[in-house]
Amino acid sequence: MYAGILFIILSIIVACCKILHLRRENKLVPTNWPILGMMPGLLVNFGRVHDFVTDIMGQSGGTFLFQGPWFTNMEMLITCDPANIHYVLTKNFPNFPKGPDFKKMFDVLGDGIFIAESESWENQRRAAKSLINQPSFQEFVAMTSWNKVETGLFPILDLSSELGTQVDMQDLCKRFAFDCSCIEVLGYDPGSLCHDLPHLPFEKAFEDAEEAILYRHILPERCWKLQNLLNVGKERNMKRAKEIVDRFLRYCISLKRENFNITKGENDFDILTRYMRAVLEKDQVSDVPEEIWRDTMLNLIFAGKDTISAALTWFFWLLATNPAEEEKIRHEMSANLGGQNWKYSNMEELKKLVYLQGALCESLRLFPPVPFQHKAPVEHDVLPSGHRISPNTKTVLSFYSMGRMESIWGKDCLEFKPGRWISEVGRIKVEPSFKFTAFNAGPRSCLGKDMSFIQMKIVAAAVISRFRITVVEAHPISPRTSVILHMKQGFKVKVSKFSHV
Repeated sequence: MYAGILFIILSIIVACCKILHLRRENKLVPTNWPILGMMPGLLVNFGRVHDFVTDIMGQSGGTFLFQGPWFTNMEMLITCDPANIHYVLTKNFPNFPKGPDFKKMFDVLGDGIFIAESESWENQRRAAKSLINQPSFQEFVAMTSWNKVETGLFPILDLSSELGTQVDMQDLCKRFAFDCSCIEVLGYDPGSLCHDLPHLPFEKAFEDAEEAILYRHILPERCWKLQNLLNVGKERNMKRAKEIVDRFLRYCISLKRENFNITKGENDFDILTRYMRAVLEKDQVSDVPEEIWRDTMLNLIFAGKDTISAALTWFFWLLATNPAEEEKIRHEMSANLGGQNWKYSNMEELKKLVYLQGALCESLRLFPPVPFQHKAPVEHDVLPSGHRISPNTKTVLSFYSMGRMESIWGKDCLEFKPGRWISEVGRIKVEPSFKFTAFNAGPRSCLGKDMSFIQMKIVAAAVISRFRITVVEAHPISPRTSVILHMKQGFKVKVSKFSHV
């Protein structure tokens, strides 16, 4: 008995010595400790998890097998190799669904389009695509965005400029995206983007849920499920978030039901109204469970709310820290749209802002709003990189890391260079979706890509033509530890009026 115990102890000591030797040779790759696996290295770097993964990707050639603690089923294959991304998202798409763990982790989204698989996903995507691609809806999105900028964002920035006070640009971008998403999806304006900057329980609930979801990716399932049972930690926030989100959506849906009119009104362009009218034509509106309406609308709000706000926040930070690029955008606007204080009139004029679109693409390359995606193969498979993966192995696609790989974007990959997106004839270069993954790739590529650019261009052009944004001195900038790439401590800025003198 004692000999057996001594043998185990000596084996662990030898393993530790071997690990330490390998650690000196390869400092960026996390140590695979006995019993604990690579979890200690991950927990130490959890506050900078996206950059931590990027460091590992650069050291390991773009694909790495993360070993979790023993008996926890936490083995993860992480990759940012474009060939692997293309294989998983497009070439062998049927073998890489979201996986059995995805629905558990993202249970706050119910059975909506982000969670659904197979026939359910196909039906939801087909329905959403038929509405979103209509020119009338795209114009509705554009006008909604401009009206919210004009009546909500401008007054706040004007006041900040006059008083010389600081504002949190990230908070303003979140409020803008939240209001627009609710108007476009639910036909309801929460009115959060105003002078009073009211508390947003729904917005805060989403942040808590997003943070808890990332923890569910990191912790063993037994751990976060135990927290959920005991109602402690991030799981306590998740439970509260679900209740708040559910209450808000039920209120909006019931309000729409009460005021629903079968005849088309002048302002009935929102998605919920269009869905209800389509169902009513089949005499099934009363047969649709409220959970279906709730899950469908929640997923569509989630698609636009956080991605737009995160993208705009990082874009304005990159402009503030790269004034020469900002001036190039101003020059383009002056040449194509006229002088100061630009106002939106039609979508055609937005197409003239090529350099602005290049700057937005460059911002999305460096700071994709959704920094990673989680898949799991159904059958045994071999990736183009040669890595073998077993069924249900968590396969994490690191989009954040992709934008920071020299092998993909060159030695200047960490620099903000909108010009890399402009062709010799002055048009936007079209990069393969498996290289530029901000809008996903393959059959699940983002349906709202065009609308996203419309919204971002309207906000960017409106602000750039009127204001200069300066980052508050010593304000720390880093990504938040979440499934959405917000800034950890907000984006505190000072605003001044821009003059063409």
